[in-house]
Amino acid sequence: MSNASQTFDQGTAEQYLTFSLGQETFAVSTRNVREIIEFGRLTPVPMMPASVLGVINLRGGVVPIMDLRQRFGEGETRIGRRSCIVILDVSRDEVQQTIGIVVEAVSAVLEIPPQDIEPAPTFGSHIRTDFIRGMGKIDGNIVVLLDIGRVLSLEDMQQLASTAASASKQSA
Repeated sequence: MSNASQTFDQGTAEQYLTFSLGQETFAVSTRNVREIIEFGRLTPVPMMPASVLGVINLRGGVVPIMDLRQRFGEGETRIGRRSCIVILDVSRDEVQQTIGIVVEAVSAVLEIPPQDIEPAPTFGSHIRTDFIRGMGKIDGNIVVLLDIGRVLSLEDMQQLASTAASASKQSA
C-alpha cells in the first residue's frame, strides 16, 4: 500500500519517540524503541555503506549503528553533548534486526491521535516518501513519522545482520 493512500486507524493514539536531526523533528513508534544510550565509541566495519557508522557491543550483542542524516543524503549528523543512539528493533519482510540510529537530540515521547496524522506528501520532501509513515501535527508543528523498517532496504538489513553475526563471532 502506498503512503499516499495509507489510512490510519481512527482508534487510540500511538506513542512516538521524537528526536531532532538538523532543523527537523522526526519520530519513530515507541513499539520499535528498545532503549536510548549515550553516544560512545563505535567500531568501524569495512565495506559498509557510508550511512553505517560501525557497530557497538550492547550487553554481548553486536548492534550496527546508522547515521540517518547520511541515509537521507543530508550529510553527517553533528555529534554534540545531547547526541545519543536510539536502539530499535526493526522488521521488514520477516527479516528482524536490532539497529541503532544516531540522533542529535531526543525530544520526548508524544502521543499522536490518528486524526492528527496526515499521509506522507508526494512532493517537497528531501526524504524518500516511502521512508515516511505520515506527518504528525503537534501544537502547530509538523513531525515526520518514519517507517523505520523502510528506511533500511531488505538488502541493507540482510547485510547488517550478516555483519553483526560475523562481528559477534570475531569477538567471541
